[in-house]
Amino acid sequence: MTATIGALVVAVPAHDEAVDLPAALRSVHRARRLAAFPPCTVVVAADACTDATAATAVRHGADVVEVAHRMAGAARAAAVARALELCGTRPEETWIATTDADCRVPPDWLVHHLHHARRGRQCLVGTVRVAPHPSLAPPVRALHDAHYFAGRDGPDWAHPHVHGANLGIRADTYLRAGGFPAVPYGEDHALVAALPPDTRVLRTDACPVTTSGRTTPRAPHGFGAFLRALGPV
Repeated sequence: MTATIGALVVAVPAHDEAVDLPAALRSVHRARRLAAFPPCTVVVAADACTDATAATAVRHGADVVEVAHRMAGAARAAAVARALELCGTRPEETWIATTDADCRVPPDWLVHHLHHARRGRQCLVGTVRVAPHPSLAPPVRALHDAHYFAGRDGPDWAHPHVHGANLGIRADTYLRAGGFPAVPYGEDHALVAALPPDTRVLRTDACPVTTSGRTTPRAPHGFGAFLRALGPV
């Protein structure tokens, strides 16, 4: 089964991310250039920011929607909604890719998503790699990796993880599932859990996204909180 994808949208939620956001957007734009076609709309949801996140996003080539939810799920949903509104293509021909403001996507990230979207996948659930960070002790990072890669059985590993930092979904499938729910954390897991049973999902460890190893999370119970819970930092 093949599918026509006429537009890409990239949605990035951000709360006080003026420091890390430029590198994240540079990586997205690099991936966007490599994908070349179709057209790509990048939207940052600046959520209850007290710093220059919104201005930074504009300066680095993203459209911005400013919200005051202080809630990862609502912010990610707002970014997707604005991106779909701006691109204006049919949902069944639009691919949504999401990442985070403290992440770096690889250059072939959007090519990878498009490859599978055009082959009929309706949702792509990717993986991450944790970058070194001054606040993350090497033994804690090693413990994370041991936990994360438990059961890995080669390049075709159908992993159990879900990350908003590396998630793709066709827009019609996204809408059928109800979109990202307005929750403080876990909106990525909730969306995947709500997918209709007939959804063609790919869980893949190919093309992982690099995420920050900081242990001061922007979202309660987010990834940074998980790292803190693993041991002394």
